Amino acid sequence: MNFLLTNDDGIDSVFLHELVHALRADGHRLAVVAPKREQSWVGAAKSRTRPVHAAQVDCGLGCPTWTVDGTPSDCVNIALDHLLPASPAPDAVLSGINVGLNVSLGFIIASGTVAGAWEGALHGLPAIAFSLELTTQLYDKLHANGCVPDAVLHETLRVSARHAARMAPQLAAATAKCSFVVHNVNFPLGCRTDTEVHHTIPARVVVPRLFSPAADDGTHRLVFRHGEDLSPAEPLTDRAALAAGWISHSVLDYTRIGIS
Repeated sequence: MNFLLTNDDGIDSVFLHELVHALRADGHRLAVVAPKREQSWVGAAKSRTRPVHAAQVDCGLGCPTWTVDGTPSDCVNIALDHLLPASPAPDAVLSGINVGLNVSLGFIIASGTVAGAWEGALHGLPAIAFSLELTTQLYDKLHANGCVPDAVLHETLRVSARHAARMAPQLAAATAKCSFVVHNVNFPLGCRTDTEVHHTIPARVVVPRLFSPAADDGTHRLVFRHGEDLSPAEPLTDRAALAAGWISHSVLDYTRIGIS
């Protein structure tokens, strides 16, 4: 298949690169258009008040690659409308693999990774977001190490990327164009080749107190919290699937919004 890839962790993310390697190993045609810098938690924001610059780069990925000094949504818009050839058009837009999970209503809506995929859906294409669960401690360790994963995490990432490469063409082929659907796939920490995939719904999580009290200079700083899960016992949620060590696959059908 022919895939457009983006992410919200930036063009230099090893998590993105491993997804590219896994897809190329399966023979897919790829183009990568990713933010120049990390754009986590920007949701579906677009750069409305300033010009956005796109530049072709060589990151050793073996496929056409650009950076955009904007958001994941900027990347997908500019890629589809201005950077990629009209033919062959991408079969789907893939976003990720994200550094950390993107589960529950409180985080899906804020996710730049999910938003990158959603922008593909807004262009009428099948769209899939991929994320890999990390503990807070492992996330902090990763960033302290320049976002270079240690051997154990890197192997989990490679296994997750192989799962993603297997799932992407299947999900893309099963999703009609202009369906306004995003497949949100989350891999558990410690993902194995035999880890099961379970269909899930987003957990109902409230996430208060995300910012610290004002410091002496009047500033507030983000304090990451997983929030309080208010989900009923059934059906299976994305958070519950990860807690059980399973791969979570949620179908985010935006045509269902407002239907009672």
